[in-house]
Formats: sequence, structure tokens, C-alpha cells
Amino acid sequence: MKRSIDLLLALIAAIPLLPLGLVVALAVKLTSRGPALYWSDRVGANERIFRMPKFRTMKVGTPAVATHLMADPKSALTPIGGFLRRTSLDEIPQLWSVVAGEMSFVGPRPALFNQDDLIALRREVGVAHLRPGITGWAQINGRDELPIPTKVAFDREYLERRSILFDLRIIVLTAAKLLGDRTVTH
Repeated sequence: MKRSIDLLLALIAAIPLLPLGLVVALAVKLTSRGPALYWSDRVGANERIFRMPKFRTMKVGTPAVATHLMADPKSALTPIGGFLRRTSLDEIPQLWSVVAGEMSFVGPRPALFNQDDLIALRREVGVAHLRPGITGWAQINGRDELPIPTKVAFDREYLERRSILFDLRIIVLTAAKLLGDRTVTH
């Protein structure tokens, strides 16, 4: 049932987000060198690697590491990268990953392929088999400010509480946070 709801929501969301996505893609191209999309190797359900698209917010050549591990992540941002991240507009292309079945609207955020600590903790608490989400319980409870063990604790709580109603609650809370979120640190 969750997969059917994901497909329906992706089709509904595509109507207003496609034109907005085209504007964002153009803005990325006009303000920085390189492609509009960045394809990131991420860890999906059952620790399978998939390629997740995002609008590019970092300069070409930036290492593929979690930004909290970078000495100065702000220096790697494109001119509009910070804005795209704060507003989550960089995540619009992830609708493709939902349609392709690699992601869900709600679930743990997909780890980078090299975030071994996060991957191991998720495996340890039984979360690694879940399909990753565009948003999740950890995102509405702190997003980038959360240390990895705390994120994994929220992922585990999501696993224990998951239901269609809980997913809907997370989607509504995500929308509310997007209107005033200050927890994106870069």
C-alpha cells in the first residue's frame, strides 16, 4: 500500500514541482559551472547502492563526503546552494527516485555510500532494510543538527511506529518545517 501511495503522491507533486524544478535547474546553470543535477551514490533498502539525483548545491569537484566532515562546507556551496538547501528545493529531483522505487516519501534519509558509521548503526538497530525517504522522522526532529546516534534512534522509532497515518503526520510536519526551518547548517 505504501508503494501505491508513494506513486500517487509523486504524480500529484510532479504537477506543481516540474515547472519549479525547471526554474531551479536554470538558476543552477546560470549561477555556477557544471551540470544542474548531481547524482549521489546512496545506500538504499537492504544496503543496496543507488544513484539519487539532487539539484547541485556544491561546486564541481567537491569531495563526496558528508558535509559535517568538511572543514568549511560553506566555501564549497554554489552561489544559490545555501538557499536551495535551506528551502529543500535541491531535493525536487528525488521524485524520480520515488517513481523508480528506490525511495519513498517517508523513511530514513539515504546515507552516502561512504558513511560507514551511519550504515553500521542502522544495520545494528534493524533499520537498514527500510526504503529511504525524501523526509523522515529524524528530519523533522533536528535534521542536520542531530548527531548520528540520535538520527539512528529516530530512524529506529520510525521503524517501530511506521504506519500510513504516521507517514502522513511526518509529511505534514515536514511541510510546516520547510516554511520556517533553521536547522540546515550549511
